[in-house]
Amino acid sequence: MEENAAERVPVLIVGGSLVGLSTSLFLSRHGIRHMLVEKHSETSIHPRGRGINARTMELFRTARAEPAIRKAAAALKDSQGILQTESLTDGSPQKWLVKEIARRGALADVSPTGWCLCSQNNIEPVLTEQSARQGADIRFGTELMSFDQDATGVTALVKDRQTGEHRTVRADFLIGCDGPRSPVREALRIPQTGSGELFHNVSVTFRSHGMRAVLGDLNFIVCYLMRPGADGALLPVDNQQHWVFHAPWHPETGETMEDFTDERCIDHIRRSIGAPDLDVEILGRAPWHAAERVAQKYRVGRVFLAGDAAHEMSPTGAFGSNTGIQDGHNLAWKIAAVLEGTAGMDLLDTYEEERLPVAIATSERASARSAEHSHPGYAPPVALGPPGGGVLATAMAYGYPQGAVVGADQKRPVVPAELHLTGEPGTRAPHLWMERDGERISTLDLYERAFVLLSAAGTPWRSSASAVADRLGVRLEAVTVGAGPDADLVPEPDTDWAEAHGITDRGAVLVRPDGFVAWRSPGAEKDPGRTLTEVMTSLLRRA
Repeated sequence: MEENAAERVPVLIVGGSLVGLSTSLFLSRHGIRHMLVEKHSETSIHPRGRGINARTMELFRTARAEPAIRKAAAALKDSQGILQTESLTDGSPQKWLVKEIARRGALADVSPTGWCLCSQNNIEPVLTEQSARQGADIRFGTELMSFDQDATGVTALVKDRQTGEHRTVRADFLIGCDGPRSPVREALRIPQTGSGELFHNVSVTFRSHGMRAVLGDLNFIVCYLMRPGADGALLPVDNQQHWVFHAPWHPETGETMEDFTDERCIDHIRRSIGAPDLDVEILGRAPWHAAERVAQKYRVGRVFLAGDAAHEMSPTGAFGSNTGIQDGHNLAWKIAAVLEGTAGMDLLDTYEEERLPVAIATSERASARSAEHSHPGYAPPVALGPPGGGVLATAMAYGYPQGAVVGADQKRPVVPAELHLTGEPGTRAPHLWMERDGERISTLDLYERAFVLLSAAGTPWRSSASAVADRLGVRLEAVTVGAGPDADLVPEPDTDWAEAHGITDRGAVLVRPDGFVAWRSPGAEKDPGRTLTEVMTSLLRRA
């Protein structure tokens, strides 16, 4: 074994799938130098999870990656909804469990963007390119072998799987985005809670020239085919010739992956669809396990968990990968603030404080929704209650009653049943269309690399914020709203921006770099500079 001198990097990301690559992009946007290691030689080749919810697309929008992702998702742009039926050919009743989930609809009032369907094998190359272009050191074919940490950093041993060469990497922080069987989590000996394994599928990719003719004008995100003895889920890859079929798998009965031969898979797909003569060419198969598990801790010293390493969720609602990407976004700005010296180390405690409760609540809702939808292969041992809220509320309205917030309602549910975003501390800031220098932007476009203080033009908040930013040396931008020459933003007609944020036109709203309201003042403050100093000091856990 050959070892070289240690490489020095502020952050080491372990795992280069969807969550690891997204976290890399977010760190890149903050200007944080980092290395990502992934044991596989390239990005995913299997068309796995595809549902990117509107909140996650907002994050990609502010990271300037949305256009490239939507271009990569073009093949699925016409797919809508979740369909349930016994057969696609014999006139069986068809039930839309969810209709038009990816279209704007109710989202138009609360978000500048919308859902996107982009398979993992299509989005991962985009994220890799976007992050690498901004300086990320991404190393595929490189495996984490071990790590140790001390008071000042983490020392990791990584291996180039092609050459066998071992290297030592010294980092300030390590983020484990290394999947449900996370070696990082295992090394930290972090236990998990939750219902455990829910069901198992074999994900079969196949080509069929005749499938489009079978479906006609019918398009869907996923179709649950419920024929007894031949159930499964059908998903489009390109809506033409390439498809994925999830066949129920029962390893608890001794069934193995080797039992899923080409002949068996072809027969199952034909019977499930109801087309005995359909041409089917099997291209690949992979095991797929649905589970409900959440790590009891997200941080041990300088090592963090994110994505499936931190939580596993049933696939219904596409909550798992989205929650993981949002983990990375939450953590990135906090690590950046600590590395820049503008925040205390205790700020990093708020990552677990904020994100772990969201994972628990979201995973429970995902399991309940799978039961409600009778997901093929899922037979819960006990009756589960209703999901407790719609997909939009779960995806968009989660919040942080505790953490890096001041004045949050401690009694507000982490994931509420209804979608109401009214500027409360600990919730995602409201979306409003504004004009800035002749360009139409969303207020959400303002939030990425700095804290932003929104206030009306002509109030003392702007000068106070500038003085506080200089005095504390923090990233704090003051943005004014109004119709006069001193306003940075001009609201659209009939828009009361202050009311939408729960304040008067003498008040102010402080928004974090991740777009969550950190604090608000409903009205004028006697000494706005002193108040802002106290708030920022508290938020950033400064001495």
